[in-house]
Amino acid sequence: MRGFWGLMRAYWFSDRWHEAWALTAVIALLTAASSKVGVWIAQAGGELTSAIALFHWQENESPLATIVMAMVWLVFLVIAHDLGIFGVRHLFSTTLHRKWRGWLTGRFNAALLDANHTHLHVQAGGRDADGTAVPAPDNIDQRVHESIKDMTGGAIGLAMGVLQVVSSLFFFGQVLISTSTPIAGLEMFGTYGAAVLAFAAVAAYVPLNTWFALKLGGALERLSVASQKVEGSFRAELTTLLRRSFHMAASRGESVQQETNDRLYTGIDRVWARLNWFDAGYKAYNKIYDFIGFRVVAYAPGLLPYVNNDISLKNYVTGAELVNRLIQECSWFIHVMPSIASLKANARRVIELADAIERVQSPDDFYRSTGRSEFRFARQHGVFGLTVRDLELMHAGEETVPFLSAPLLRFRRGEWTFIKGASGTGKTSLIKAVNGLWPYGGGEIVLPEGVATFYAAQEVRLPSVSLKQLVCLPQPEAEHTDTRVAAALHRAGLGEFIESLAEPGRAGKAWEDLLSGGQKQKLVLARILLHRPGLLFLDEATGALDVQAKVAFHQAIKDNCPGITVISVMHETEPPRSATGAEFYDSVLAIADGMAVKTPLRPGLPAELTTILEQPEPLLRPVAKARAQLPVGQKQR
Repeated sequence: MRGFWGLMRAYWFSDRWHEAWALTAVIALLTAASSKVGVWIAQAGGELTSAIALFHWQENESPLATIVMAMVWLVFLVIAHDLGIFGVRHLFSTTLHRKWRGWLTGRFNAALLDANHTHLHVQAGGRDADGTAVPAPDNIDQRVHESIKDMTGGAIGLAMGVLQVVSSLFFFGQVLISTSTPIAGLEMFGTYGAAVLAFAAVAAYVPLNTWFALKLGGALERLSVASQKVEGSFRAELTTLLRRSFHMAASRGESVQQETNDRLYTGIDRVWARLNWFDAGYKAYNKIYDFIGFRVVAYAPGLLPYVNNDISLKNYVTGAELVNRLIQECSWFIHVMPSIASLKANARRVIELADAIERVQSPDDFYRSTGRSEFRFARQHGVFGLTVRDLELMHAGEETVPFLSAPLLRFRRGEWTFIKGASGTGKTSLIKAVNGLWPYGGGEIVLPEGVATFYAAQEVRLPSVSLKQLVCLPQPEAEHTDTRVAAALHRAGLGEFIESLAEPGRAGKAWEDLLSGGQKQKLVLARILLHRPGLLFLDEATGALDVQAKVAFHQAIKDNCPGITVISVMHETEPPRSATGAEFYDSVLAIADGMAVKTPLRPGLPAELTTILEQPEPLLRPVAKARAQLPVGQKQR
């Protein structure tokens, strides 16, 4: 789906092809029926006009009845066309629009929210195969929501218009040919002279104006893309403003925000003004085009044979109406050129996002285009815990000196390590790198095999789901009973909310807006207690809690997660202790001058670490004995 036509046809060749083609077939049949009835409407219009013009003709024995019958027939055809065919076709086309948009949005959601963390990587700029810098796609939310919606709707409208033009050319052409008469000067065409003259008039008038409309459409497309960018930026700023509303009020930063909003809206106003100029000019051009086409070009081909008395007034008016309708149908491209420009603009926005998603499918290769990215991840027996070797962390660019280095770090199973260092030294970056979330640098991270990990960040954002789903994340709520979830909430200090497990909020507010910063961090604690991971990363995960709550946070993990390995970043210079004064942490990892050095915190710990890390044979004897009894293929694995 990285090209326009690939994006357009993907749904019709997907696993839901039967749905797409069935709706398309119904729409195509109704479009053909619309064109056929349109021919009858044109003929009925000619009959009515002729009946009115010949009202006082002496040979017309019942002029009033003729007019009434022609009028009734015309009204019936219009109602059948607009209410029956057009209305039903609109229902099917909007259904196709809904289905296609839903499928395409689902594909992009799945691509962005995959296990590769594509949603994270796609927000970083990179380089293409030629080395040209490629910025990150702006306003991804707008592309997934508005651009896909408008693109799919516009594409269906465009396809319906093309079908309408083709079917109209067929049916109107049939009638024009069947009713054609010889024309003086065009004797070489025989009885097809009038039809040739009509087709020549349409061919001379419509394509030239369509070419001119395409040129204007190109400018409208560029302005539409610019408009979407500035509109999306303004909306994103307003959304962010509402999320940080309290902080703005506390800092009295409304005046600065006003300047930001005014600056962003100035960009909208500037693009909108240019778009209005083009739009106004295009509408005026459309009006002039329609008048000349419907009142001059449509009546010109039959005028000469009518003046020469080769055709009757009735045939002249009917032929003019047919040419008029043919011009209308063939002019569809001109009338909807602004919509086509919008379609192309939306498609471009969606394709850019698809390209960005494709570029980050291999994150290492993607980040290597803008810096060094040479991380290696491996697994080892859980008895060895976590090992980090030759770790160097860098920023994007061509820099060669890392801002943080760690030649060798070992975290034994069940060990609690406290990371300390001044702000900006790379404490959080280290944790991110171990979890595969820091892109630049290199080194080897060997994770314990078969051990679940959990990353608890300082800032907690809660999606709009039930409280039980929030506690069960990232697992489905069906995997945990209400009793277990309630117990985890109680142990985390959120027992007051147990009765609202199935609710997405309370008192009309979502949990994101209802819970305080400290309560959100207690909610994360409830997740830890429910899932009981073997390897836990706390990235200032207790920053919003008071001293007693921090102690309770650590004590709950110590009591309910035996054997867990904890690596924690905190603001404090010294790690917290239990209520009895006992140490929670076993070691300290200090970061200073670009180096990470790990030392034991408890007396007597070095000898224990030496036994485990330098002489692991006693611990591995049971493992070796078990492996010796396995088949050869399984031994190697």
